[in-house]
Amino acid sequence: MAGGNNVARMSPRQRMINLMYIVLTAMLALNVSSDVLNGFSQVQEGLHRTNLNMASRNEVQFSYLGELYEKNPTKVGPWYKKGEELHKRSSALILSIDSLKVRIAEKADGPGADYTNLTNLDDLEAASVTMLNPASMRGRKLRESLESYRDYVTTLISDSAKRMAVKEMLTTRTGNTPGTVGQTPWEQKMFENMPAIAAVTLLTKLQNDIRQAESEAMTGLITNVDIGDIRVNELNAYVIPTASTVMRGGRYSANIVLAAIDTTQRPAIYVNGAKLSSPHGLYEFTANNTGTHEFAGYIEVMRGDGTTDRRPFKSSYTVIEPMATISPTMMNVLYAGIDNPISISVPGVPMNGIAASISEGSLTRSGDSWVAKVSKVGTEVQISVTAEMDGRRQNVGAMTFRVRKLPDPTAFIALKDAGGNPVQYKGTPKRISKAQLMAATGLGAAVDDGILNVSYTVVSFSTIFYDSMGNAIPEVSNGASFSDRQKEQFKRMKAGKSFFISNIKAKGPDGITRDISPMEVALN
Repeated sequence: MAGGNNVARMSPRQRMINLMYIVLTAMLALNVSSDVLNGFSQVQEGLHRTNLNMASRNEVQFSYLGELYEKNPTKVGPWYKKGEELHKRSSALILSIDSLKVRIAEKADGPGADYTNLTNLDDLEAASVTMLNPASMRGRKLRESLESYRDYVTTLISDSAKRMAVKEMLTTRTGNTPGTVGQTPWEQKMFENMPAIAAVTLLTKLQNDIRQAESEAMTGLITNVDIGDIRVNELNAYVIPTASTVMRGGRYSANIVLAAIDTTQRPAIYVNGAKLSSPHGLYEFTANNTGTHEFAGYIEVMRGDGTTDRRPFKSSYTVIEPMATISPTMMNVLYAGIDNPISISVPGVPMNGIAASISEGSLTRSGDSWVAKVSKVGTEVQISVTAEMDGRRQNVGAMTFRVRKLPDPTAFIALKDAGGNPVQYKGTPKRISKAQLMAATGLGAAVDDGILNVSYTVVSFSTIFYDSMGNAIPEVSNGASFSDRQKEQFKRMKAGKSFFISNIKAKGPDGITRDISPMEVALN
């Protein structure tokens, strides 16, 4: 059909003829040869294999960059972070394109279709519906993602020629399509009326381009690291002890080495005038005298011209008496009748190499901690510690603890708040409702001061009510529970009134029954 003003001058019949010609041309174009479609399948298969190979190659490059980073984090750190971001963004875009290929395949062949083995190769709607849908705009989003990735990856390529090649490889610029006015969008040119196998092949080719761009950028990052610029211009002797502090009876161990030595010949090492027999520079002895000690010597190495280079060294070590650290988790006392957590450690000795015992009671291991249990109030007990060092066990310390009875508990009434959560009412100045009091079953007692958390058993208690004449009406409990007579008194109480709970006797886990402080109960 002619364009411009000629269209306006055509007769309706001529316009219809031209339109029918266009439809016929389109129908001929839709009749894609099966040989062409099979050719696309072969190209798709080849590109898919190439992508797998390039993905493996890029993984090797990224792993190598990671190895360089582990060797020299300070120097390689900035380049490794860029490589990590590049690898992350490339993989994300590749996965996004994979999901589009799956959608096109499922549109052409149905749910569960495999884009590497399409059945309806010539489906002309699958790609258009998937990529050019105005609601999802997947084609447009892919173009924008590709442009963003192109602008990002080209900043990582320092070589101008390679940078320009990658930019052209990932371009989304399109020329004018014959018969159309203006520039055709990239996504329309890529996917409109495109057979399903051709669309999948184009997306696979796009993944190939992304992999190549990632490889070029990763190569540039590795080159920029320049990890191979190490230069040796100085030799120094070093003493590397296993530990600079040694317990009496333990062994001092240190490596004496020359930096950047020649592995084809070992240097001669002299300590305090005597030649070290170890060819690897291992210097060790048994330390028997406490205090700080020094030693010195020198290393001799043969130069290339046959002369000898001597490098002196000096170091020191400290020998201390064996010791253990014993600290009670709660206080500097042990309480009778309960489990007392104890922390025991010996510097430089693993937990499984430590043993401990107590002079009276029991001491058991609980993970990396210990639990002491004693019963006789007013006595003293001793905890002794031994440790295995250098293959033999020796005493490393002891500590004496005083055994005290548990502190007196505080009485409380177990209630529930408005949300149904359990609370402990410990008397005035707080007030409770009559309904809460009526729902309570009895009295409890416990030590809960932030250090100890010990429950007691209430043996007995009394309640004292006052009538309108001011006369006291005492009632005795049934053990820890409110008696029926006490509950009857609760029913008679009016709002704002109060009563007292006294003569409270409670028994703790140490077996001691004690009198505890009374409490006043006030109603709202």
